[in-house]
Amino acid sequence: MGLSAYLSGILGEDKACVFLKKQGFEILERNFHSKFGEIDIIAQKNKILHFIEVKFTQKDYELSERLDEKKYQKLLKTIEFYRLKKGDLSDFQLDLICIKNDHIDFLENISF
Repeated sequence: MGLSAYLSGILGEDKACVFLKKQGFEILERNFHSKFGEIDIIAQKNKILHFIEVKFTQKDYELSERLDEKKYQKLLKTIEFYRLKKGDLSDFQLDLICIKNDHIDFLENISF
């Protein structure tokens, strides 16, 4: 990933965090890494952990299509690693935030 893509990703995650805070979420962590993958944002609302993948672009294509089954499985493994590491057995869900320019779509509790 080049510097431009990295900076664009950070901008998207910043916008997502602002959006989530306005929705009443508490941001717990950003960019949690494990050998399995990375979780962009880990947040909590109403005692439910939300593991959030953020997709950001200014180009003309469908952002949600950038999350395929392979990436989804990596996210699930990373979530399980996080929960074991933290000893957190709270209810959780995997969410997707797609940001295109200034439009935000929040897709909650996604699955394949």
